[in-house]
Amino acid sequence: MLLAEHRALADRGAKLVELRLDFLQRAPDIARLLLDRPTPVIITCRRPADQGRWAGTEDQRLMLLRSAIVAGADYVDLEDDIAKKIPRYGKTKRIISRHNFDETPDDLLGLHEELAKLDPDIIKLVTMANSPDDCVRMLDLVRHAKIPTVGFCMGEFGQMSRILCGKYGAPFTYATFSKERELAPGQLAFQEMRDIYHFEEINAETAPFAVLGDPVGHSLSPLLHNAAMRKIGFNGVYLPMRITEDQFDRTLDELEDLKFKGYSVTIPHKEAALRKFPETEEFAQTIGAVNTLYRDPSGFWKSTNTDYAAALDALQLALKEGDTLAGKRILLLGAGGSARAIAYGVVRAGAALVIASRTQDRARKLAEQLMCRFTSWENRGSEAVDLIINCTPIGMHPNVDETPFKEHWLREEMGVFDMIYNPEQTLLLKEAKARGCRTVSGVEMFIRQAAAQFELFTGHTIALEEIRETLRKGISAAKL
Repeated sequence: MLLAEHRALADRGAKLVELRLDFLQRAPDIARLLLDRPTPVIITCRRPADQGRWAGTEDQRLMLLRSAIVAGADYVDLEDDIAKKIPRYGKTKRIISRHNFDETPDDLLGLHEELAKLDPDIIKLVTMANSPDDCVRMLDLVRHAKIPTVGFCMGEFGQMSRILCGKYGAPFTYATFSKERELAPGQLAFQEMRDIYHFEEINAETAPFAVLGDPVGHSLSPLLHNAAMRKIGFNGVYLPMRITEDQFDRTLDELEDLKFKGYSVTIPHKEAALRKFPETEEFAQTIGAVNTLYRDPSGFWKSTNTDYAAALDALQLALKEGDTLAGKRILLLGAGGSARAIAYGVVRAGAALVIASRTQDRARKLAEQLMCRFTSWENRGSEAVDLIINCTPIGMHPNVDETPFKEHWLREEMGVFDMIYNPEQTLLLKEAKARGCRTVSGVEMFIRQAAAQFELFTGHTIALEEIRETLRKGISAAKL
């Protein structure tokens, strides 16, 4: 199986493959593993103390690693505490590694200097990230290292460092065979590294972008933006970055060292992003939330809200041809950052808006700001309206059997717009269609706001149909 999977990875384009001997049930035939190998290999055998599965004795493990060197393995991975017990021999290159599965130590430089004394060809330093700040420190170490260093952080907070380490000089990074086989926290699959992030094309000139949120792992924005950049030949990479609310300001300050060029901002940071970067248009100030941070030509940070125009364009699809929002009675479900943008837009367009939120105080406050009505969440079904807009996450994958509005409250010819884009056809939209309503999915808004962001980030436009096709493929792939 190990030989078959090695061949499969080579066929898919892998240039270097790690063979984890500790996952085998018995001691392997090293010569057989290395004979006619389709790519160079790293031989690794981890102890349980290093999150490995080696069940034999330590002497047996050391003998196995020595045998791999004698047999001519391209690389052998040696933990720092055994490096002196296994001397250099032949052409095999030494990866001297240290893992910390709990934290990213303060003295990374001192730790790196210790590893540098153990005759490495490559230093591998992997730690657990407990905040995005840890990634910044790790990538700074990689950037200034005199010995080639594969340095990144584990965990969801550390995911961006697995990708960006290539920009700062890491000779390679680590990915798993498939999504179903994660060997370390936050590890990405080889196919994601190749097809979404295009790791091998990342270099020192690559411009970094990110989507900021908590959670953010479900976001399809990296798929859209990376595909669009590749389509036009733009040298950039767009990453998911989890940031908690209490870390937001500090993390953006720390990230300045990495020269990010732009951020998409999602839940729960849209209001905090405006406070951080208040240089924006009047309408975004009025909304009180932004979803995009970008640098102007002078490098100064500005913010804007691309949800606003995207939502109004999408809403038009829920109206009869030639109709406008003026005079329409609209029920808005939710009162978060995206809801604020839509609420402002429909009120400005002359609609009669009613807001209902599970957090009633938030709905009341937004209604007061916009001088419109609010109703309790429990009474939302009693409102006689022409159009319903769902800005809540109710019905989002994986909770696809939920709906924010009961089927018997829907009536024929009503317009229903659901901001959720995964799944594209939510239970709310399915039931609305069955009732004869005009429906619009969140895909239409999502692709429009993403296209506007892309132009701000890169200076280039991208066709909506291209983004729509990429998004639908991504949603379909996520179901598999």
